[in-house]
Amino acid sequence: MSYVYLCAAIVLEVLGTSALQASQQFTRLIPVVIMVCCYGVSFFLLSLSLKVLPVGIAYAIWSGLGIVLISAVGTLWFKQPLDLPAVIGLGLIVAGVAVVNLFSKSVSH
Repeated sequence: MSYVYLCAAIVLEVLGTSALQASQQFTRLIPVVIMVCCYGVSFFLLSLSLKVLPVGIAYAIWSGLGIVLISAVGTLWFKQPLDLPAVIGLGLIVAGVAVVNLFSKSVSH
């Protein structure tokens, strides 16, 4: 169940960050409210995942996958293209998350 909480936290963090972009520097109320709610629930769900997962591992997965997902949202929704070095870097982040989950003895499965 901890990975379900963690995945939901990641999705909500990405939604919150997307709302932050849409808020146009906090000048639009609805995106600001969405951002605050998404971030709040995201951190709550992250805390639930910490009942089982070590904080360093959970945070690495949360932040790493969040970076990759928000980069995809930025490219697709906000029309912010990524160059080749950015794509390679994001690929390395995904590889790092995979290594942690597949090979680390710190993660309980």
